[in-house]
Amino acid sequence: MSVHPRVVHKRRATITDLPLYYSGHLLKKQNKEEDFRKYYGELRGATLFLYEDDTQDTYTEKLDLEQLKSMKLDSPYQRKMPTIFTLMLHTGEVQLKMDNPDTAEEWRGYILTIVKKEIPSKLQLLPGQMLLLKDALAQEKRRNPPPPRPPLPPRPSFLLPASSSTSPPPLSKDSPDHSSPEMPSCFFNVTRKEAEQMLEANPEFGGIILRPSTLANNYALTLRQLTPRGSVLKNYRVSSINSGFVIELDTPVRVSSLNDVLKYFLEKTEYRLQPYMASQPYDIHIEASPPPECVSITSPSPKTVPKAQVAPMMRSQTQEKRLPFPTKPVEGEYVVADDESPNDCNLKLGMNE
Repeated sequence: MSVHPRVVHKRRATITDLPLYYSGHLLKKQNKEEDFRKYYGELRGATLFLYEDDTQDTYTEKLDLEQLKSMKLDSPYQRKMPTIFTLMLHTGEVQLKMDNPDTAEEWRGYILTIVKKEIPSKLQLLPGQMLLLKDALAQEKRRNPPPPRPPLPPRPSFLLPASSSTSPPPLSKDSPDHSSPEMPSCFFNVTRKEAEQMLEANPEFGGIILRPSTLANNYALTLRQLTPRGSVLKNYRVSSINSGFVIELDTPVRVSSLNDVLKYFLEKTEYRLQPYMASQPYDIHIEASPPPECVSITSPSPKTVPKAQVAPMMRSQTQEKRLPFPTKPVEGEYVVADDESPNDCNLKLGMNE
């Protein structure tokens, strides 16, 4: 008498004590074996359990994929041809063969996603299959979280509860948390609701806020867009991986830093949105400071500039005295100027010759 599939599934879950992510028929061959053997495989956690058939409740063999070095496609992808993968493990090479190439693509996606804690960039899967894959990744991250990242900057003071009197010195209300050199200026340690309130209350400050995610060691991005029907608030998940970050979209996008995350959203919105940056007040008038009481501000008395002492000029006593100018010339006579007169100063010319 055959056992009901539900009973088999429950027994397997009890024996392995791991969550089931994907299952199906496949063929497996070790490097030294000549022929493939048929198995029913279950990917539970980061371990591939192999059963003789789908009715067996105890696994025959298992492959630990935590130490997976690479997964190569040995045969080209063809619609009507089997697909063969070569897995490089710490114990040696193992080949997996799937008769259906679409099923093989699913196997590849789940194995790489669970092992590397990120969804591969190029997968030929349907949207519904991608959603199931994302759920499996989130479940695996909760079960086996990645190594912790450096702690986030402290939350701004205006978002701290009143009872947190022992918290570190608060930041100003409009100060973003960017003490880390890789943290964008629009990062705030706030919740989704608080980020949406900040964008709605001060749209002139910008439309993009980067914040922590509800999942540990991950981030989220909240933006506010204007549409003909009014403003729309959207939230996007940014997952942290060993080599950078992944923006969780229909087609996941991998970037190397949080600044690249911000740059990607600015480009996709054609720079119609700007990072949220609270403006700071500035003064526009300059006033003189009052002088100290001990300093006098009266104008000092003008200083007297000494005059130069010049000796008077002494005229020579031997200077020749000028002759007095004649009072009136005699009629019929010419008068010659002193400086042009000849030696005879009394020369007279007769007019009646």
